[in-house]
Amino acid sequence: MRTIQKRQSHIGRLIVPAITVSFLAYFAIHAQSGRYSLEAKAALSRELAERGAKIDEVTEVRERLEQRVQLLHDGTLERDMIDERARRALNVTTDDEIVILR
Repeated sequence: MRTIQKRQSHIGRLIVPAITVSFLAYFAIHAQSGRYSLEAKAALSRELAERGAKIDEVTEVRERLEQRVQLLHDGTLERDMIDERARRALNVTTDDEIVILR
Protein backbone atom coordinates (compact mmCIF):
# COMPACT_ATOMS: atom_id res chain seq x y z
CA MET A 1 0.00 0.00 0.00
CA ARG A 2 1.41 3.31 -1.13
CA THR A 3 0.46 6.78 0.07
CA ILE A 4 1.16 9.94 -1.85
CA GLN A 5 1.93 12.92 0.28
CA LYS A 6 1.93 16.45 -1.08
CA ARG A 7 4.40 18.97 0.12
CA GLN A 8 2.91 22.30 1.36
CA SER A 9 4.05 25.20 -0.79
CA HIS A 10 4.74 28.64 0.70
CA ILE A 11 3.46 30.32 -2.45
CA GLY A 12 0.08 28.63 -2.07
CA ARG A 13 -0.41 30.28 1.30
CA LEU A 14 0.23 33.75 -0.18
CA ILE A 15 -2.29 33.63 -3.03
CA VAL A 16 -5.39 34.58 -1.02
CA PRO A 17 -3.72 37.43 0.92
CA ALA A 18 -2.19 38.78 -2.31
CA ILE A 19 -5.58 38.86 -4.03
CA THR A 20 -7.14 40.50 -0.96
CA VAL A 21 -4.44 43.17 -0.79
CA SER A 22 -4.81 43.92 -4.51
CA PHE A 23 -8.58 44.39 -4.14
CA LEU A 24 -8.12 46.64 -1.11
CA ALA A 25 -5.50 48.70 -2.96
CA TYR A 26 -7.84 49.07 -5.95
CA PHE A 27 -10.69 50.38 -3.79
CA ALA A 28 -8.38 52.63 -1.77
CA ILE A 29 -7.01 54.27 -4.93
CA HIS A 30 -10.51 54.88 -6.29
CA ALA A 31 -11.70 56.22 -2.94
CA GLN A 32 -8.91 58.79 -3.10
CA SER A 33 -8.97 59.81 -6.77
CA GLY A 34 -11.97 58.29 -8.51
CA ARG A 35 -15.14 59.84 -9.85
CA TYR A 36 -16.87 59.83 -6.45
CA SER A 37 -13.73 60.35 -4.39
CA LEU A 38 -12.64 62.77 -1.71
CA GLU A 39 -11.01 65.02 -4.31
CA ALA A 40 -14.22 65.13 -6.35
CA LYS A 41 -16.18 66.01 -3.22
CA ALA A 42 -13.86 68.96 -2.54
CA ALA A 43 -14.21 70.16 -6.14
CA LEU A 44 -17.99 69.92 -5.93
CA SER A 45 -17.95 71.89 -2.67
CA ARG A 46 -15.93 74.67 -4.33
CA GLU A 47 -18.28 74.74 -7.30
CA LEU A 48 -21.28 74.88 -4.98
CA ALA A 49 -19.80 77.88 -3.17
CA GLU A 50 -19.13 79.67 -6.47
CA ARG A 51 -22.63 79.04 -7.74
CA GLY A 52 -24.10 80.13 -4.41
CA ALA A 53 -22.32 83.47 -4.76
CA LYS A 54 -23.52 83.75 -8.37
CA ILE A 55 -27.14 83.06 -7.40
CA ASP A 56 -26.95 85.71 -4.68
CA GLU A 57 -25.71 88.22 -7.25
CA VAL A 58 -28.43 87.30 -9.76
CA THR A 59 -31.10 87.47 -7.05
CA GLU A 60 -29.96 90.98 -6.12
CA VAL A 61 -30.17 92.10 -9.76
CA ARG A 62 -33.63 90.55 -10.09
CA GLU A 63 -34.86 92.35 -6.96
CA ARG A 64 -33.60 95.69 -8.30
CA LEU A 65 -35.35 95.05 -11.62
CA GLU A 66 -38.57 94.11 -9.84
CA GLN A 67 -38.40 97.35 -7.88
CA ARG A 68 -37.98 99.37 -11.08
CA VAL A 69 -40.85 97.52 -12.74
CA GLN A 70 -43.03 98.20 -9.69
CA LEU A 71 -42.43 101.93 -10.19
CA LEU A 72 -43.67 101.64 -13.79
CA HIS A 73 -47.04 100.01 -12.99
CA ASP A 74 -50.12 101.99 -13.99
CA GLY A 75 -51.32 102.84 -10.49
CA THR A 76 -47.94 104.01 -9.22
CA LEU A 77 -46.32 105.88 -12.12
CA GLU A 78 -43.85 108.43 -10.85
CA ARG A 79 -42.90 111.49 -12.86
CA ASP A 80 -39.17 110.97 -12.36
CA MET A 81 -39.31 107.43 -13.68
CA ILE A 82 -41.43 108.42 -16.70
CA ASP A 83 -39.09 111.34 -17.40
CA GLU A 84 -36.00 109.13 -17.13
CA ARG A 85 -37.42 106.48 -19.48
CA ALA A 86 -38.59 109.04 -22.03
CA ARG A 87 -35.22 110.80 -22.09
CA ARG A 88 -33.38 107.53 -22.47
CA ALA A 89 -35.67 106.34 -25.26
CA LEU A 90 -35.54 109.65 -27.15
CA ASN A 91 -31.88 110.41 -26.32
CA VAL A 92 -32.79 113.93 -25.19
CA THR A 93 -31.20 116.13 -22.48
CA THR A 94 -31.71 119.70 -21.36
CA ASP A 95 -29.04 122.41 -21.31
CA ASP A 96 -28.51 122.33 -17.55
CA GLU A 97 -27.98 118.53 -17.29
CA ILE A 98 -24.66 116.76 -17.09
CA VAL A 99 -24.53 113.44 -18.92
CA ILE A 100 -22.20 110.71 -17.69
CA LEU A 101 -21.69 107.97 -20.26
CA ARG A 102 -20.99 104.47 -19.01
